[in-house]
Amino acid sequence: MERSADSVRTPDERLEGLPDYPFESVYREVDGLRLAHLDEGEGRPVIFFHGEPTWSYLWRKVIPPVRDAGFRCIAPDYAGFGRSDKPTDLGWYSYDGHVELMAMLLEELDLRDATVVVHDWGGPIGLRLAVEHPDRISRIVIMETGPFTGHQRMSDAWFAFRDFVRDNEDVPIGFLIRGGCKNDPGDEVIAAYDAPYMDPASKAGARAFPLILPTTPDAVGAVEGKRVADGLRDDDRPSLVLWADSDPILPFKVGERVSSELNLTPPRPIADASHFLQEDAGPEIGSIIAEWLGS
Repeated sequence: MERSADSVRTPDERLEGLPDYPFESVYREVDGLRLAHLDEGEGRPVIFFHGEPTWSYLWRKVIPPVRDAGFRCIAPDYAGFGRSDKPTDLGWYSYDGHVELMAMLLEELDLRDATVVVHDWGGPIGLRLAVEHPDRISRIVIMETGPFTGHQRMSDAWFAFRDFVRDNEDVPIGFLIRGGCKNDPGDEVIAAYDAPYMDPASKAGARAFPLILPTTPDAVGAVEGKRVADGLRDDDRPSLVLWADSDPILPFKVGERVSSELNLTPPRPIADASHFLQEDAGPEIGSIIAEWLGS
């Protein structure tokens, strides 16, 4: 994969002492980029794929109940996010590229009999890995996401968000996350989401995700997304769908539609939660996943 890029690395001291985040990252080098992931606990692997514009910090309350139930919890930071290096060229980022880097992580760690837990943009990435690597992934947990086929209906609120990100080089990461929570997580948590990004150039990844999402069937990535959707429809692997009851961008009825169209189990509502339901109900979600995996 020859995609060398000018990139920036967040100074370690900016990411020390973040609230409720006692985890040490594991690093690997790919094409001159240092990429980070968490690797906590032992047992069957559970891989947590974050979305836009979050990073592995999103999973800090979800991981402990799953880890403590006897599972190995792995949470990558994509290139451009969190503790991973951040290519500064918007054009560097692509759906295929993100999937390829995550597939390399599966291979390098030789993960098998794994569960993928996907949220937001983690859905197109993690669900595609599940379809393309059935020998490694045995179970699927979905939250506030689905495959992007170019046929999916996007809300006016989403298009407003995309245009806002496109037009603002200095994307206000924490501001967006606060707006996607039902309950204000507080200034320290918002600052932790902002911490990886030193300047506008370091936010290219966060700007890129909405811009590379296929919104028409002929858009780049739509064919791959449709292949994922078709693959899931004929899939008999166990699935768990969790959906916030108060997400204005992806309301609960969207979760019902995603589950129905993909022949998945009906969504289980997470009460008093919005799009970043891990902030609103992290320990509860972790317990639900751990209990489901144990059954």
